[in-house]
Amino acid sequence: MTARSLSRIEDLRFLTGRGDYVADRTMPGMLEGVVLRSPHAHARLGAVAVEAARRLPGVRSVLTGEMLGALGPLPCITAIDTVGPFVKPSRPVLARGTVRHVGDPVAFVVAETRAQALDAAEAIEVSYEPLPPVTDLAAAVAPDAPQLWPEAPGNTSFVFRRGDAAAVQAAMDAAAHVIEGELVNNRVVIAPIEARAAIGDWQDEDATLVLTGQAVHGVRQQIAGNILGIPNERLRLIVPDVGGGFGVKNFVYPEWVLVLEAARRIGRPVRWISERVEDFHSSTQGRDNRATLRLALDAGHNILALEARILSNMGAYLSTNGPLAPTTAFASAMGGVYAVPAIDIEVRGVFTNTVPVDAYRGAGKPEANYIVERMIDIAAARLGVDPVELRRRNMMRNAPHRSATGMQIDGGRFGLNLEDALRRADHAGFPARRAASEQLGLLRGLGLGCFLETARGAPNEVASIRMEPDGSIVFAVGTQSNGQGHETSYAQVAASMLGLPLDRFRFRQGDTALLPGGGGHGGARSLQLGGTALVLAVEAMVAKGCSIAAHLLQARPEEIAFRDGAFRHRQDGRALPLDELAAASRDPVSLPEGLSPGLDGMGKNVSDLYAFPNGCHVAEVEIDPETGSVRLCRYTLVDDYGTLVNPRLALGQVQGGVAQGIGQAMLEHAAYDAATGQFLAGSLMDYALPRASDLPDFDAVLAEEVPTASNRLGVKGAGQAGCMAAPQTVMNAIMDALSTVGVTHLDMPATPLRVWQAIEVAKRGKASLAG
Repeated sequence: MTARSLSRIEDLRFLTGRGDYVADRTMPGMLEGVVLRSPHAHARLGAVAVEAARRLPGVRSVLTGEMLGALGPLPCITAIDTVGPFVKPSRPVLARGTVRHVGDPVAFVVAETRAQALDAAEAIEVSYEPLPPVTDLAAAVAPDAPQLWPEAPGNTSFVFRRGDAAAVQAAMDAAAHVIEGELVNNRVVIAPIEARAAIGDWQDEDATLVLTGQAVHGVRQQIAGNILGIPNERLRLIVPDVGGGFGVKNFVYPEWVLVLEAARRIGRPVRWISERVEDFHSSTQGRDNRATLRLALDAGHNILALEARILSNMGAYLSTNGPLAPTTAFASAMGGVYAVPAIDIEVRGVFTNTVPVDAYRGAGKPEANYIVERMIDIAAARLGVDPVELRRRNMMRNAPHRSATGMQIDGGRFGLNLEDALRRADHAGFPARRAASEQLGLLRGLGLGCFLETARGAPNEVASIRMEPDGSIVFAVGTQSNGQGHETSYAQVAASMLGLPLDRFRFRQGDTALLPGGGGHGGARSLQLGGTALVLAVEAMVAKGCSIAAHLLQARPEEIAFRDGAFRHRQDGRALPLDELAAASRDPVSLPEGLSPGLDGMGKNVSDLYAFPNGCHVAEVEIDPETGSVRLCRYTLVDDYGTLVNPRLALGQVQGGVAQGIGQAMLEHAAYDAATGQFLAGSLMDYALPRASDLPDFDAVLAEEVPTASNRLGVKGAGQAGCMAAPQTVMNAIMDALSTVGVTHLDMPATPLRVWQAIEVAKRGKASLAG
């Protein structure tokens, strides 16, 4: 299909206030719920006195953990190969016996109004016996660390290994250079515009959950069977418009179960809407690992091997897919765009008294790319070689290429991305710009970062399409839009196949009643899996139309072809326009035997193939050494996402990901107090998200000449890649600038305070050497 940069169809609805979000929805007799949460990071939970709260006006129910013994625990569904046991402690819907992070839910109050529920929550008296907390990864694995779970000695949930340890050790032994490094990937808050919310309702034996979510079929299966103990078909999940997700809304949360259980007990619908501060303390957080690394190179600076020893923070509990990101997903992208012959990865999942960690935009693959790109720059600095030349020397050149962790990479613009990005960024003119900054007393640095994504998410996808009596064409896909523009891009795919205008199409999603299954959102999977499923659904509808047309024209189905909006006889040219045939298809008399009335089609895309988005980014920064302030002056990117259905929407996704990656590199840090376990970044007053003033204009090129063969559309997925490239690109630029004053190491985020402190330490080091 031809790429077309169309404006989003759905924007008119959003901009005129006609979006349909959970918080906008009401039901007759609906009650409001409020969660009482632990103020302690680690404590034994004693008596929870709720009698006074129950007597307050408007209160209809107060639930505690002891009352919910019939409910199953919140599941961690991740299956990974581990070395030794994989400890998955039972996570109750409401805390029982012990609370393990600030924000752990202790009670659920339901009242006629939210104000009444808040008053009742304040009337609950809870007895806590504080225990020592541990929030830092290194402290959590120390021999004398407080233990969160008796079944998890050393606070270890799992140990995961991938790669060839013997080959890596042999390469290290034979290497001319072994570069060692330690890198921290800082914890971040996932902060979409819309906080989480849900409405639970029961009608007789059937339940409905309306929620801010991203994967209705998966969440339904986990809640219905694992927690409520009811058949899947008795629980319907509906997701209306979602104001951003980035992974945080993919998972099962206690509140989803609480609104359903409260509604079942009371007999009225119950709604819960999170406040922003509450979301910070209860929604999953992202990243958070420490890596000890070794990179082996020969005398010609060819990379021989990479060894990674990772401590990965799981938080207090294992979230739905929490262990997946730092293990399988992380390993799939390790090595990046480089031909690394041998890789050895060991990941230790660690419990701490913090909010659980799960997938955040990229889910493990940004962390892997960060390690590779930072280690290449570290190696270049220590060996005194050009980081550009070191990348050129080790870039993948032949495709398909099988990575050292087993990924079959079908191709990309790896070397071309690098050269194009350097040219567009005027790499050759950088020395002059650096000299001009030095004249002003400022430090200027240039950094580049490549990336390789392994895009797919959950395998397989389904879609349906049908012609309605009013002439509209309704289609549904088992993915979930959270702002990406699916209503537009999917409609473009179907419209190009049927030769019809976009305004004929109506998109449906986020409802378990629409389709028999669906993988939802995650892994940049929507167009490659969902788009292909839609192609198959349209083809099935056209094939059905050909059978009906053959019946009406008294011909064989193979003699009918669909083109130019009509079903035509290949020889004599007789034709039935699409709308005419659709009308006839609703009359059973017009149908050949065995076909159901209506012109429709179902597509099931059975595929576990990955696509491999890739690119190269270049950043320039300017640092004021007196204050540590970092200004991002220029940002250039050249990326390969295969075929582009709508280049404008793809660029928007890329820019959003880059902005989030810049935020992690320069601003964002979900910090906890080591002594008390209190969350120090618990609101937008304390947590710095990037603003427009923090970002430069992006010079972006999305190249299309290398489509993938992994799906029918040739698309590679653009939703996550920006935040896979930006952190290392920005940090490499910052370190390039700081290297001029003797700073050799700095972890994200490069806040003004951290940068200034690093400069001052370097100054003192020089002074002591001089003395």
